[in-house]
Amino acid sequence: MKLKLKRIKNQVIVITGASSGIGLATAEMAVKRGARVVLASRNQEELHRIAQQLNKIYGARGQAAAWAVADVAEPDQVQNIADTAVRAFGGFDTWVNNAAVSIYGRLREIPLVEKRRLFDVNFWGVVHGCRSALPHLRSRGGAIINIGSVLSERAIPIQGIYSASKHAVKAYTDALRMECEADGLPVSVTLIKPAAIDTPYTEHARNHMPNAPTHQPPVYAAEVAAEAILACAQAPRRDLFVGGGAAAFSIMERFAPRVADRYMERAMMEKGQMRETPEPAMREDALFSHPRREGRTEGDYEGHVSRSSAYTSTALHPARNAAMILAGIGLAGAALALLRGPARAPTSVGERGMTRWDDQERHRLH
Repeated sequence: MKLKLKRIKNQVIVITGASSGIGLATAEMAVKRGARVVLASRNQEELHRIAQQLNKIYGARGQAAAWAVADVAEPDQVQNIADTAVRAFGGFDTWVNNAAVSIYGRLREIPLVEKRRLFDVNFWGVVHGCRSALPHLRSRGGAIINIGSVLSERAIPIQGIYSASKHAVKAYTDALRMECEADGLPVSVTLIKPAAIDTPYTEHARNHMPNAPTHQPPVYAAEVAAEAILACAQAPRRDLFVGGGAAAFSIMERFAPRVADRYMERAMMEKGQMRETPEPAMREDALFSHPRREGRTEGDYEGHVSRSSAYTSTALHPARNAAMILAGIGLAGAALALLRGPARAPTSVGERGMTRWDDQERHRLH
C-alpha cells in the first residue's frame, strides 16, 4: 500500500504523556489546527480537566478530545488507549509515544528498582505503544512517532540510565521502521530527538543529587518539539532533531567522541546539571506515581528559552537545502566552540553559538 499521511486537521492523534510538557503542547497545537486527540497519562484528574477545556474551546465542530488513564509500563492499559480512540473517534491516524521520566545520579548509586522502572516507562512504554498502534494502522495507514532524545545519539553522565533507555528507543524504532518498509506497510515510523526542552522534565525526574536538577543550554520551548511532531505526522520522515543544539551534540559524537567524553566529564557532572539551590524536602517525582503538579507545558528553567529553531524548521523543508549547508557549517563551528568553551557559564560559546543561530538565523531564512 502507498504511504500517504493525512493533513493534521483530518487526523485523530493519540498522545501518551499528554498531561504536561511536550505531550500537552502537542495536544493543544493539534486540536487548535483541527485534529481530534486522545490524551493518555496516569493523572486522571488532569486528563479530565484538559479534555474538558479543549472540548469547551474547540468543541463547536464536535468532540475534540478524549482521554484514557494509562501507565505505559502496563501493556493492557496501553491497549485501552487504542480502544478508547476507536470508541470515541472510530480509530486513529497517528500514535505519539511520548511518556518518559528521567533519573539524575551516578549509575553506581541509583537503586536497581529505579533503573528497571525507568526502562519500563521509557523503553517498554514505547514497545507497548507500537504493539497497540501497528495492528490498527497497518490496514488504514498512518504514523508512529517515538520521542527519543539527543541522548539517543550521545550519552551523558548523571543521566546515564535515561541515556541508555533513549538509545534503546532509537534501536527499536529503527528496526521497526525497516520491518514496516520491508513488508510494504503504509505506516511511517519516525524518531524525534529533542535537545533540552523547558518542560516539567527536571521537576518530575527522580533526583539523587544534593541540589535540584537543571538543564544545560541551549534550551527550547515545548512548542518547538510539538511543531516537529505534527510536521512528521503529515509527512513521513526517518528522524528529526529538535533544536540546533541537538544536532551539534550529534556532530560531537560522530566526529570527536573522545573529545566529547572529556567535555562531558568536565561540564556535565553533578555541578553541570544542578542548581545552586538545595532540593526541596518534600519534592515529588514521576518515577512511580504521577505528581500532583501537572497541566503545564513549561518548566522552571531560569535561563534563556528559544521559542523556535531555524535548524529544525530548515530540516523540515527540503527546498531549503542551500540553507542546510550553511546550517551544517554553523553547527560544526558551534560544536567545536562548545567543546572548547567553559563548563558552566550561561554565556558560554556553546550557548551563544547555538542560541544565536536558532533565534537569529531564522529571520534570514524566513
